[in-house]
Amino acid sequence: MRCAAVLFDLDGVLVDSGSTVERSWRDWARRQGLAEEEVLRVCHGRTSAATIAAVAPHLDARAEAERLEALQATDTASLRVCPGAAAVLSALPASSWAVVTSGSRQLATSRLRGVGLPVPGVLVTADDVRHGKPDPEGYLAAAARLGLDPSRCVVVEDARPGVLAARAAGCRVVGIEGPSLGSVAEVDVVVANLAGLAVAAVGGLIRLMVRQVSDV
Repeated sequence: MRCAAVLFDLDGVLVDSGSTVERSWRDWARRQGLAEEEVLRVCHGRTSAATIAAVAPHLDARAEAERLEALQATDTASLRVCPGAAAVLSALPASSWAVVTSGSRQLATSRLRGVGLPVPGVLVTADDVRHGKPDPEGYLAAAARLGLDPSRCVVVEDARPGVLAARAAGCRVVGIEGPSLGSVAEVDVVVANLAGLAVAAVGGLIRLMVRQVSDV
């Protein structure tokens, strides 16, 4: 795949925050008297406020989300860098990649720094958009900040709301294998993780070469 830039989701693509996310949402669900599994079923790939609005419409979703993400931002002990993430980012020019995440800016920067990954010049978070994934606003904003048409960007996502957002923005999509990805028919290729991609930057263009396609 050839492109001018790569737009990455954060959690599950660059940073393995699964245990942190699950622990915090389970704690929150118990405090609210909600079914933990139901909350976990809908939280991936969405903003915290959207999840809270869906499962507990009687609460102030924005205020609850701010408290939840502030706690998550301090919980970095179990974070891990996803396989291949450091190598892929180091192979990309700083002006040719961005991160688009459903979390807050505080949470995103905390997680990137927590695993030793660089904070990109273009970081689009829940603080920067009116509509979260699956709305394309975040990916459209990232492409615009990079000065590119979305059709010249490839998105790497691990959750269906993000895949739908990328498609709606007009981007091609590399899917990271996992239970949150959804239908593989909605992505161009599926890999187990970023270690499945080789990256070469030549003459202002990025070449993404698949080392091994997932068996999904």
